[in-house]
Amino acid sequence: MIFKKNKKSPDKKKTKTDVHEVKLAESSSEFIESVKTSLHNSSDVVVINVQPNLTIIYIEGLIDGNKFNRDVLGQLDETSVEPKVVESQMNSGDVQQTPELKKAVIALLGGAVLIHVEGFANVVSVMIPTTDRRALSKPENESIVIGPQLGFNESLTTNVSLIRRYLVNSDLTNVSMILGEQTRTSISVMYIDGIASKEMVETVKQRINNISVDGVMDSSVLMQLIEDNSMSIFPLMVLTERPDRACSWLLNGKIIILVDGSSLVIGCPQSFIEYFQSMEDQNVKWQVASFFRMLRMIAMLLSVFFTAVYVASLTFHYEIIPQPLLIPLSESRSRVPFPPIIEALLLEFIIELLREAGARLPTKVGQTMGIVGGIVIGTAAVDAGFTSNILIIIVALGALASFTTPNFMMGNVIRILRFPIIILAGFWGFYGTMFAFCFLLIHLLRQSSLGSPFLAPFYPVRLRDWTNSIIRLPLSMTSKRPFQTRPLDSQKYDEEK
Repeated sequence: MIFKKNKKSPDKKKTKTDVHEVKLAESSSEFIESVKTSLHNSSDVVVINVQPNLTIIYIEGLIDGNKFNRDVLGQLDETSVEPKVVESQMNSGDVQQTPELKKAVIALLGGAVLIHVEGFANVVSVMIPTTDRRALSKPENESIVIGPQLGFNESLTTNVSLIRRYLVNSDLTNVSMILGEQTRTSISVMYIDGIASKEMVETVKQRINNISVDGVMDSSVLMQLIEDNSMSIFPLMVLTERPDRACSWLLNGKIIILVDGSSLVIGCPQSFIEYFQSMEDQNVKWQVASFFRMLRMIAMLLSVFFTAVYVASLTFHYEIIPQPLLIPLSESRSRVPFPPIIEALLLEFIIELLREAGARLPTKVGQTMGIVGGIVIGTAAVDAGFTSNILIIIVALGALASFTTPNFMMGNVIRILRFPIIILAGFWGFYGTMFAFCFLLIHLLRQSSLGSPFLAPFYPVRLRDWTNSIIRLPLSMTSKRPFQTRPLDSQKYDEEK
């Protein structure tokens, strides 16, 4: 595991801190030795003796070579005889002196060059980190037809600048934090001062500060550590790779969290209904957006309960099936040796197996394998008498319906929920199905996102927010920010007069 949530003992922390809290040596040889010892004599530590009294240390691959030659080596000369002079000669904006070994090593690991002058206990650190990052590209998992075609990348600086390009607002606040005792990952918490709830902002900061981990490699890991209920299968915060969606959250009074090295941004608080909303809904006419939102909700219910209803009907409730449909159903199942519950679980398992295999293979191969594999296995299963034609259609419709969910993490939840509901339907029929529905509803009612009800605006009832929930009314009728975020300023824009 890359992280562990257990807090370290105070004695262990104290011992570790004492090793690093030492002053730098005045002697260049002792300075070099102390830095190398702190880094366990790593082979990528580069030491350059520029002059008899001047030593440079950096880590290969972490600094920008062009800036190093131009802004560091190109500025040093025979007048560089003390740290103050060296500091004044540097062209880089982030230059500072430090007398502590710990701060010097941390700067070195962050892409700094350390310049030490013989006879002085201070070292000059010049931050020139490499900027080798993936170029900005289209979002892969949140593609839309109408709207911006730009996504985040793995650079925290680039992602923050993208947000600021969209929101040219002096109230847009960026709070920088460091997380991870081993990785020291940079994190940015962003919100609009005067709109976002101060209580929620403090809650986010407090939750991040309370985390004791070795490292956080991705935003999805941080989300699991700070969400309200980590035991729930439902994601209680939303991840996005779209700058326009992140900015839309900020304008609604929400808080976003960016993690260096991750192309996904966390948005909170969130409600259940928002997992079935696409950013494209804001870019089309309200009638079109409302239709597709209702379609996604129906598809979600279809994906979760359709196969279970089939199993319950054939196992316990034949009487609800119309007579014209009952005869072909019986004929279709006449050669199947398994009861409906085993037949359905087997087919659902095969569908998930094909889907997972297709996701792990290269894109073109995975798509071909999924289509061809589904056709071949489905046809062979029917011919061999392992399943019926009608169940093939039902399972295929359920799988297709699950793809309509815009959020990948919620889509995974829907895929998993089908299995226990099918089992309950196979044992207790519609009673088991209704029990599963009630259990899920009660579970969702108990959840919260950053202290706000997860089923808002339906529970508690906020009629004003229904204008942008399952349906989206014209923009002139959605001029208020949602109650869920507890905004300090609830008005987004003037209502139509």
